[in-house]
Amino acid sequence: MKLLLEYLKPYKRYIILALAIKTFGTLIELAIPYILSHILDNVVPLGLVRNIVFWGICMMLCAAIGCAMNIGANRMAARIARDTTKKIRHNLFEKIMSLSPRQIDAFTVPSLESRLTSDTYNLHHFVGMSLRMGVRAPIMLIGGIIVTATLDPVLTLVMVIVLPLISISVGIITTKGIPLFKKTQKSVDSMIRVVREDSQGIRVIKALSKTDYERRRYDHANKGLANDEKRASSVMAASNPFVTFFLNLGLVSVIVVGAFRVNGALTEPGKIIAFIQYFTIISMAMLGITRIFVNYSKGAASASRIEEVIRTESDLAVESVEKYPVKENDPYIVFDNVSFSYIGKKNNLQNISFSLKKGSALGIIGATGSGKTTLIQLLMRFYDVSKGSIRIDGKDVRTFEHDELNTMFGVVMQNDFIAADTVGENIRFGRELSDADVDLAATVAQAKEFICAYEDGYEHMLNSKGTNVSGGQKQRLLIARALAGKPDILVLDDASSALDYKTDSNLRRSIRETMKDTTTIVVAQRVSSVMNSDLIIVLDDGKIIGMGTHAELLSSCDVYKEISDSQIGGAFLE
Repeated sequence: MKLLLEYLKPYKRYIILALAIKTFGTLIELAIPYILSHILDNVVPLGLVRNIVFWGICMMLCAAIGCAMNIGANRMAARIARDTTKKIRHNLFEKIMSLSPRQIDAFTVPSLESRLTSDTYNLHHFVGMSLRMGVRAPIMLIGGIIVTATLDPVLTLVMVIVLPLISISVGIITTKGIPLFKKTQKSVDSMIRVVREDSQGIRVIKALSKTDYERRRYDHANKGLANDEKRASSVMAASNPFVTFFLNLGLVSVIVVGAFRVNGALTEPGKIIAFIQYFTIISMAMLGITRIFVNYSKGAASASRIEEVIRTESDLAVESVEKYPVKENDPYIVFDNVSFSYIGKKNNLQNISFSLKKGSALGIIGATGSGKTTLIQLLMRFYDVSKGSIRIDGKDVRTFEHDELNTMFGVVMQNDFIAADTVGENIRFGRELSDADVDLAATVAQAKEFICAYEDGYEHMLNSKGTNVSGGQKQRLLIARALAGKPDILVLDDASSALDYKTDSNLRRSIRETMKDTTTIVVAQRVSSVMNSDLIIVLDDGKIIGMGTHAELLSSCDVYKEISDSQIGGAFLE
């Protein structure tokens, strides 16, 4: 909960003011039973209606003032809880966006979604309740005990005996509840993962008639969550019955002892009535404190999960130029004996070395799992190399500021996405680009023709994930997005797999003619997509087994020649 206190610190003045108002309003409410006792024991016996009316009005004023002050304090508490949680959500989202792919893999996307939604909601609920009841309940409890002690110390002692029993039971239950709520949140992560996977693959699920299978898979995750919630709720649900039992035990004891004391003229009936009212107030206060502890269990579990993300140190820190000196007269892009492993065991890439001049084109081809995408991710520093170095314009990628490095690239990844927005905004992607830039990018990407076919053109609305456009149209929009920022390095990772050969050929020709100073890296399964590159790399099991131009590889690399012959018969297609 240390993280939560840090976020509450800027609202210290508002919290103090809210607590002061809540304290004053609660103290006024505590006076009401005392006034009632005074009326019954001292005013009514005198028979003066005027005095009875006066003290009755005092009771009404106390009730009204207490109500108004509690409403005001509750509104302030709600505002503090809202603003605090808003800031936590903002910083958590910002931190998630800065996590490296390795860290995201460790947390998992469903878990991060759960922390950003249900965990922040639990914190919001806990902060609001703590500020509303965290002062009122203790004051009601302690104030009630103090006032009852002035009314009848003996009855107060009878009542106070049960309070340690309540405290012990609540403490034990809360200690057991926090781990159970942490486990419940992990089950929420699992259910979100299933929902996320099914929502993304709903068309495939329906096409393969696997709706029943996925429903069973969801039911399994849902039942697991329900069972964990049941265990956590069962433990925490025991708190209220225990508190109520001990309070009722105390109340019965007070009534029994009070009856004997009234019968023995040791106390007055009015005090007994006031005492019972105070006991009700104390009972409500104890129940309120119990609710706070229940929400604390959820809040503490959620705060721990959120803090785990926010406190995560960056594993891609910017290194110094002294550690990795600039290499003068280097080609534009250099891979210098690069090896890499995702899990630190077997190398996914091994001894990769090549160089590329500025404005030239690199083609990467190879079987599935050969390391093509991994090579691209290392270049963009999604991961750090295990051995060797990668340099851009003589500078090691580990020495670039993240924003500086990122802005050099225009990228289309294999599993890229389309947002639920207009065609124009999907190409702009939040960048300050002119209409001319957007139009040029769409033209080069061979997307302008189908965009102009829409009545509203660039204002045409797209569905989330581009479900209202074809696969080829989606890829061309993504390529237009990558081109629109006029990048220094254009990376197309299997970005034209849904394009026909003619469109793919026109796209490659248009990029060469329009973006001559842009260094292009194309990852593809088609020989036709890379055959005109200045350099082609053939990967197999993380190793370079062939490197050169198309003509050179046909004569020097059997794997490349086999791929080429199977696809285009070894002939040039353009």
